Amino acid sequence: MKLNLKIWKQAGPNAKGKMVDYQIDGVEGDMSFLEMLDLLNENLINKDEEPIAFDHDCREGICGMCSLFINGEAHGPDRLITTCQLHMRKFKDGDTITIEPWRAKAFPVVKDLAVDRSAFERIQQAGGYISINTSGRTVDANNIPIPKKDADNAFDAATCIGCGACVATCKNASAMLFVSAKVAQFAQLPQGRVEAAERVQNMVAVMDAEGFGTCTNTGACEVECPKGISLSNIAILNREFIMSNKPRV
Repeated sequence: MKLNLKIWKQAGPNAKGKMVDYQIDGVEGDMSFLEMLDLLNENLINKDEEPIAFDHDCREGICGMCSLFINGEAHGPDRLITTCQLHMRKFKDGDTITIEPWRAKAFPVVKDLAVDRSAFERIQQAGGYISINTSGRTVDANNIPIPKKDADNAFDAATCIGCGACVATCKNASAMLFVSAKVAQFAQLPQGRVEAAERVQNMVAVMDAEGFGTCTNTGACEVECPKGISLSNIAILNREFIMSNKPRV
């Protein structure tokens, strides 16, 4: 399979970028999208040309590193998968494929297709955890009765891998789906209620400070999310935020 690739090239965060055309041959349908880029880079290196910089790690749809905007869609023309799980059989011989990095103020380009997503890490550090003293007599989590519906919803929210597809596909570059998943994960469990107010206040404050846009409920984030994180989590986030502003009795 022969393909025409239009790839964003940018030497560094402050450099001016541009789309560059590449041609590639010998692409097989069973290749993953990242394997196709590996083949392209191998060809470029053999010709003493600079390879394309892109992020990747586990290549199992777990880490969320493979954040690429492919033909105007986060993670490409498939649903509930990451870029590393996208196979080239989704494309046809002779296709032109446009490949771009996540585009958001809070995700500055590092080089080419690689972006700095550490803003998500700072949001997580602001409250996406539970403080538990494990030095004394702790209670086994299995001893705390939790309704199955709540446990299932919390688990669904916890499947967020923080890839940033929600931000990349949102017209406002909003991080509300990501933050709501991290808040909802704990909001529905008794272990998370102790720090609930502090958690949501801190995480929202950092989200705003990082320069993410506002949510207008268009729903594109849920559609492009590789883990199918529900918009209902944003409602939970809003509820938690409102409740955190109420005076405590």
